[in-house]
This record gives sequence, structure tokens and C-alpha cells, in this order.
Amino acid sequence: MHRAAAVKICGLRTREGVEAAASAGARYLGFVFFPKSPRNVSPDEAAALAALAPPGVMKVVLVVDADDALVDRIAALPIDMIQLHGRETPDRARAVRARAGLPVMKALGLAGPGDLAKIDEWEAAEGAADQLLIDAKPPEGGALPGGNGLAFDWRLVAGRVWRKPWMLAGGLTPFTVAEAMRLTGAAQVDVSSGVERAPGEKDPDLIRAFIRAAAGGTAEAPPA
Repeated sequence: MHRAAAVKICGLRTREGVEAAASAGARYLGFVFFPKSPRNVSPDEAAALAALAPPGVMKVVLVVDADDALVDRIAALPIDMIQLHGRETPDRARAVRARAGLPVMKALGLAGPGDLAKIDEWEAAEGAADQLLIDAKPPEGGALPGGNGLAFDWRLVAGRVWRKPWMLAGGLTPFTVAEAMRLTGAAQVDVSSGVERAPGEKDPDLIRAFIRAAAGGTAEAPPA
């Protein structure tokens, strides 16, 4: 049994997915604004989906190197946080945060020990990011900065303590999240492809199984 983690279900595109995540106890709902992603939604679609979320559930928009026009559009939506998943600098994060009037989560890719310094830089950057998302580095030349179903060696962050709240991502599934939490001590976890039946198609049963496993329950063995 492990301590329950706050769960973010990212890449939601349908009422069914939002309702499954919210009813199962997800703390964060993620909407992707990135045309190359199979999980991409428009601002209007995100607004309609966010309106389905119960009070207290954080609605997060994921962007990749967003320009000011998109930041302004997001600021007008019923959104609680912006997730930066591109090559943003701490200065750009501060600018986005100020322009939108919203907290910022910065995603950082991790593949080996050499990547930890970047996390420490963002941790020390005052006023840049309110939270950090520790994700697996995308494959070289890959089209997507996240949602690739890749995991990193969780032992890289074992015992690490950051002042800022952080979230573990990267290849998590209902069948691996408990072990990932045990090894890393993560109090928050993020999943996208790990609860899908096909790219961009969330499976309500897998969403519920993931949240149950992150809360200290058990997930049934995956089908053969």
C-alpha cells in the first residue's frame, strides 16, 4: 500500500473521458493545444469540456512554445493552469504567467543523470514555474514532446527533494504507476497514452484503473 497520489489525466477530448476522469477522482484534467498531437483540441472544444469538470478539479492546457495570441486566448477560457511543453525559458514562463494571470507547470524531459541539472535550474528560477512535470525525454527527432508512452529510469529521481510541487509522467499505466510512485516518492502523477485504447482515444475503464492504482488499490493484469 502506498500513499495516494493526485492524478492528472491528460489529452482528454471527449465528454466520456472527462466524466470518467472526474468521477473517478482525478485532480487535474489536461487538454492539449498542439496540432501535431492526436489529442489536440481547439480552444472552444476545451472550454466545453472544462465546463463539465466539478468544482475543485484543475483544468490544465498543454501548449508547445505558444505565442502571445494563444496565451491571450487561453486566458479567456475556464482554465486553471498552463502547462509549457516546448523549449520555453524561465523568462518566457514568467511572461506567460504574467500575461495569462495563471499558474504555470513546466514539463522537463529526463533520460539520464545529465538531465537533472535542468530540473534544478527550473526549481531555482523564481517566479517561472509553479509546478514541474518530470517526463521522459521524447525520441530524437520525434514529432511529439510528450504522450509518447516512454518511461525513464525512475531511480534517477529516487530520493530527490524539490521545493516546488512536481508531477511524474512518462509511460505510466495502471499496471506500473504504483511501482513508479514507490521508487520516486511522487505525490502527483500524469498519464495520457497509458489510459488509451488507441492514440487520442481514452478508455474509461483504464482511466478508472489508473486512478484506483494511484490511490493504493490494485489494477487487474493487462489482457494478454
